Amino acid sequence: MIDNLVKEIKKAKSIVFFTGAGVSTESGIPDFRSTKGLYLSKYDGYTPEVIISHSFFYHNPDVFYRFYHDKIVHPEAKPNDFHYGITKFKDMNYDVSVVTQNIDDLHNIAGNGKVYELHGSISRNNCIKCHKFFNLDYIIANRGKTVRCDECNSLVKPDVVLYEEQLDQVIIEQSIQAIMNADVLIVAGTSLSVYPAASFIDFYTKNCLCILNKTSTPRDSKADYVFYDSCSVVLNKIIEKLERNNE
Repeated sequence: MIDNLVKEIKKAKSIVFFTGAGVSTESGIPDFRSTKGLYLSKYDGYTPEVIISHSFFYHNPDVFYRFYHDKIVHPEAKPNDFHYGITKFKDMNYDVSVVTQNIDDLHNIAGNGKVYELHGSISRNNCIKCHKFFNLDYIIANRGKTVRCDECNSLVKPDVVLYEEQLDQVIIEQSIQAIMNADVLIVAGTSLSVYPAASFIDFYTKNCLCILNKTSTPRDSKADYVFYDSCSVVLNKIIEKLERNNE
């Protein structure tokens, strides 16, 4: 199966990677919905879905930030082989875009190029009143505290899409356009159960949809290639075969 996929990739010009939390687990960041995911246990008596909601952030910022520092922000996390693997496709002169549900910023740190962050990024933060920008270092420096602006003392809100909030319309349009234009769409590390993001792959109309995930997804039957394995392991095999064929 992987040999046929490599043949399709060799004929392609543009590749889109659509990624979820599963591509970052090898960087030490837990996912949300697996058997060890964040959503399986309560925190201070609240479910994670409640804590990372718009209304909870404004009404219970102390609990929100305790959870955010403990469970969401992982300053020690570094890009893994999957993130760096994407850059090798750029080196092979493919037009590469990444549409990601992740907020960890690892795609950008790895130098993945065109990255469309559907759910925002922990690296961007703004005061809700004066709108002063703060980077991730400021959030980390206030670990264990409710993060407030050093100018006006108002709450600092991470630029991540919380429950009850809408996705950025510009990012939606850019992501859908990239998927529509892709010759190859590689969906990696996502259960494809979070909407509306999961529905975006329906805009792909060509014949090389590949899903990499350790467990099955609702879209497996529509995919041309499905691999139940580590995302980085499969991607490295693809890269090795492409590089060998180019020698």
